[in-house]
Amino acid sequence: MSEAAMENRGRRRRGRGDGEPTGPAPARAQPRLPFKPVAAISEDALEAIHEASLTVLEEIGMDFLHEGARALLRDAGADVDPASQRVRLPRALVESRIGLAPRSFTLHARNPERTLQIGGNAVAFCSVGSAPNAADRDGGRRPGNRVDYQNLIRLGHTLDAVHLWGGYPVEPADVHASVRHLDALWDMLTLSDKAIHAYSLGRERNLDAIEMIRIARGIDHETLEREPSVFTIINSSSPLRLDGPMLEGIIQMAKRNQVVVLTPFTLAGAMAPVTLAGALAQQNAEALAGLVVAQTVRPGSPFVYGGFTSNVDMKTGAPAFGTPEYMKAALIGGQLARRYGLPYRSSNANAANTLDAQAAYESVFSLWGAIMGGANLLMHGAGWMEGGLHASFEKMVLDADLLDMVANFLRPVQVDAEELALSAMREVGPGGHFFGCAHTQSRYRTAFFAPMISDWRNYESWEEAGAPTAYDTANRLYKQRLAAHEPPPMDPAIRDELEAFVARRKAEGGAPTDY
Repeated sequence: MSEAAMENRGRRRRGRGDGEPTGPAPARAQPRLPFKPVAAISEDALEAIHEASLTVLEEIGMDFLHEGARALLRDAGADVDPASQRVRLPRALVESRIGLAPRSFTLHARNPERTLQIGGNAVAFCSVGSAPNAADRDGGRRPGNRVDYQNLIRLGHTLDAVHLWGGYPVEPADVHASVRHLDALWDMLTLSDKAIHAYSLGRERNLDAIEMIRIARGIDHETLEREPSVFTIINSSSPLRLDGPMLEGIIQMAKRNQVVVLTPFTLAGAMAPVTLAGALAQQNAEALAGLVVAQTVRPGSPFVYGGFTSNVDMKTGAPAFGTPEYMKAALIGGQLARRYGLPYRSSNANAANTLDAQAAYESVFSLWGAIMGGANLLMHGAGWMEGGLHASFEKMVLDADLLDMVANFLRPVQVDAEELALSAMREVGPGGHFFGCAHTQSRYRTAFFAPMISDWRNYESWEEAGAPTAYDTANRLYKQRLAAHEPPPMDPAIRDELEAFVARRKAEGGAPTDY
């Protein structure tokens, strides 16, 4: 990379997340949790889950479908069954790895203004990730493709409530799997400048993503290892199994000091015990197993505790989200993460098939459980539908409203002489109104949250406007935002280097597809 490229990384611009699109806007402060997270169970009950998890790992064990990971754990003191892929982790080994990962860390974006804190009292909202289908009202539900993928990136870039990418918003399945990650990451890094995610589907994809964000940020390898710049979601294959690609992802990301988010997909009654306590004990065991691997590879590498325990509909077997069980699991997952001194990941999830009341209330319940559980990283924050089977353009806009409402709720109430407004009450006096007083007029645009979707007009004026529904408004807004999207600046020398890397890796064949 040239010195000019290293030194001149260009000015970045960003879009607003509230109201109509207005072009470049200053960075908005990352939301913070001003209150203590809710504890759903007692300390004794929490310790019972912890102890049960250690028993699972020590006595039942987990299957590790990766020879290198088994060798790593054997050398660390684990009991590896030579006749199978079963690994049993002694309590002492697990407990020795707890406390090594940082409680909080910085996740760097190619635009420094988009850099985020993960952990502590900070909250970061991701886009929807990994949906196999896309949908909007005009085109209906359709298989994932690159055009929809690019448009969801463009849309999410204009929404200030979306802080980072939580994976491909929709899978661009019309691009061959061997090179899909190269095109998808190219789009993510050139159509937006927010922090990124990489899929752990084999060594090559991890290494390519790490190199592409290094180039895009215009930094050297040593700086990249000091400054985590990409994260990956590692899903255990519940129950009690970590497969080869996931373990390879932990190893490669931890080795380079990048971020591992270990998230068991434990649906009570299907891939986990039907009781919430049992499902959480299994979730915890699987998360701790991933922690042991990451902290054995590189002690101190950033690691996030992920919770995704929910229940299934016992009549159909379909996953359910936004349920009371999901909310309680989100609260307890946060308690477990705090017990281990780890940042916590949760999700905004719903199982609705269209943009309706179910989509809204299940998302609100999921958000409430995540936020009150102390989530630091909220996956699938905007656009998730149908239990994750499709990404919705309209839902991304609706969710941005919900996320902005959450962020506004998290802002502490100021109490000082100006905010107490005695001067306004003196000016108006008994029986007046405050619309026209100086105190109100000086705060006209900032006094209250102004949502994009909600229509706070009387019935008559709403009817005169054509009686628009929330679906109508979201459809209109997403199209306006797509039209207003401008790719963020990128230094030409950096763009050339990134393009050359993608071209070279494609010429080499990309990544294997037999994972």
